[in-house]
Amino acid sequence: MYVLHIGNKNYSSWSLRPWLLMRVLDIPFEERLTPFPTGSSFGLYRQFSPNGRVPCLVDDGWAVWDSLSIVEYLAERHQGVWPSETKARAWARSAAAEMHSSFIALRNDCPMSCGVRVKLSPMSGALKHDIFRMGDLWNDGLARFGGPFLAGDRFGAVDAFFAPIAFRAQSYGLAFEGAAAAYPSRLLDLPAMREWFAAGLAETWREPDHDAEVAAAGAVVEDLRATA
Repeated sequence: MYVLHIGNKNYSSWSLRPWLLMRVLDIPFEERLTPFPTGSSFGLYRQFSPNGRVPCLVDDGWAVWDSLSIVEYLAERHQGVWPSETKARAWARSAAAEMHSSFIALRNDCPMSCGVRVKLSPMSGALKHDIFRMGDLWNDGLARFGGPFLAGDRFGAVDAFFAPIAFRAQSYGLAFEGAAAAYPSRLLDLPAMREWFAAGLAETWREPDHDAEVAAAGAVVEDLRATA
């Protein structure tokens, strides 16, 4: 059975992607959660992940690291990871790759923390651009392939890559135009997303650097996380 190493569910957007994909597609795996340490995680995570980061998938002792590589590894072994139709598959891969490499302002200005609600400080021009491009991309996929997911009627890897944005939209009150406006809620309503969210809220440990990044984004108006 696969072993998937992940970080804290409240914080770890990268871990969410393969975890959610495998849950929705019913790909069995053993979850191993190692909380983020304060400071560098390299030494701790290096024990099971070659690059000292999460997520890392281990298959019969063989490590596959980085969320995009994990998804492609799974796609070679399981149906439904990417669309079967060529153009839909190319679009989905392009969109996932863009999410993997871009949207830096959105990542930095709105760090993932599932359990908090934040009144954002005035948005930078770069953040406004990222939100516009995100909505534009979602609207394109929903229009091209008919929805309700980005590349058609089934959840796939491209949706998993944007799942952390659904939590960010919830935490920071991010709004999108057109059909994209309803897409974050559609992801949040998935049973596996609700499972991840509940587990994130139940976590009692805190990572000060992550929480400081959230506080820098604006005023924290609600914290739903369990206390120690």
